[in-house]
Amino acid sequence: MKALFVAAVALSAIHTAWGAQPLLTPAQLQPLLKKPDVRVIDIRDAKSFELGHIAGAVNAPYGKWRGPATNPGELPDQAKLIQLVQSLGLTPQTHAVVVSNGVDATDFGAMARVYWTLKSPGLTELSIVNGGMMEWEKSGQSTTQAPTRVQPSAYAPTFNAEWLATRNDVRQHIDLSNAALVDSRPDAFYQGKTRAPAAKVSGTLPGAQQLDFNQWFQPGTALFVDAQKAKSVAAQLQRQQGQDTVAFCNTGHWAATDWFGLSEVAGLPHVRLYAGSMVDWTQSKDTPQMAHQPSRGESLAYDARRWWERTFKK
Repeated sequence: MKALFVAAVALSAIHTAWGAQPLLTPAQLQPLLKKPDVRVIDIRDAKSFELGHIAGAVNAPYGKWRGPATNPGELPDQAKLIQLVQSLGLTPQTHAVVVSNGVDATDFGAMARVYWTLKSPGLTELSIVNGGMMEWEKSGQSTTQAPTRVQPSAYAPTFNAEWLATRNDVRQHIDLSNAALVDSRPDAFYQGKTRAPAAKVSGTLPGAQQLDFNQWFQPGTALFVDAQKAKSVAAQLQRQQGQDTVAFCNTGHWAATDWFGLSEVAGLPHVRLYAGSMVDWTQSKDTPQMAHQPSRGESLAYDARRWWERTFKK
């Protein structure tokens, strides 16, 4: 994680009330497209974008918002992020609307992660298209293949770490037991039965609660639940008043959905995203504290099975 990001000071604009709804239906977005300060950011791959997109949308594939290959959960380089924000013509006055494919709950995590990344540099008017392009087209809204050209902005954002948790933050929370640590992953990861390829150890953070990111969606769909249901999902957490809540997963993707649901839809204060998540935690040079960690024999058997699958099941 770049030191400039971690050490950055908060922008006062972020603390002001903002009027944009975090979730927009296609019907709610359609009339907003006429406003010059609304910018739809399509994070699909370039080919999908070219085949058809929302009129006026600009393309910024999800990979541009991610960190290095060693851990894509990390934030991108500060200079690259500033260049990306400027190339999209974004300013603090822009209402940025993020859209992706909308194929499943995991795809929603990409929109949530970009939303979080845009909020941290000072954009306050932010929304996600609930259901993505699949819902847009299903509702009968039109698409275009016409390219979109925007005037780059001169906005030079300063990263606000209010919604970010670093490895050191998490280590302190564990030592002091002063935060609700939320594992956004499904059971197999939480219970230490499997792990991300780049993670060195299976298991979860000590004292972590599980809040599987799939709970935020209407059954059988990629549609995010409404605010009332979101509050009932959030109520599952055990959290002391005034404490931070830190969502994590493998690389800060699924956890972005938990962060979005808890912070933006359910309205809980002091919710942070551990962007590097378990890949960052287990790659630490220090022996990481873990819970639900399998025995050495189980770990060796797991590694042998993964090697066999990679070698002979291609």
